[in-house]
Amino acid sequence: MLKEKKCIPCSGGVPPLPENEILKFKQEISPEWSLTHDNTRLLRKIKFKDFKEAMDLAIKIGNMADEQWHHPELVVGYGHLDIEVWTHKINGLVESDFIFAAKVDALYEG
Repeated sequence: MLKEKKCIPCSGGVPPLPENEILKFKQEISPEWSLTHDNTRLLRKIKFKDFKEAMDLAIKIGNMADEQWHHPELVVGYGHLDIEVWTHKINGLVESDFIFAAKVDALYEG
């Protein structure tokens, strides 16, 4: 399972996943994740009843991100949290991005 793996920090110089691998890994995370930017990023938008719930999850994700050395873009607002994941150094997706997404799913759904 992806959520049980650890993210591996990317130092650059590795190719992004080919589309067939991206689609394979995408099946292993919540269908709420979408591919954006020509399949180079993952995005999940979560709705909440208020700001506090969105912020609470953002803090949990932030703590997990530091543990995994893999940092998403988070947009927190009243009633929503948007989570965007990709490997910045290669401007694309690697397995660690899907591992991170699976860990987010576990934090939110678990």
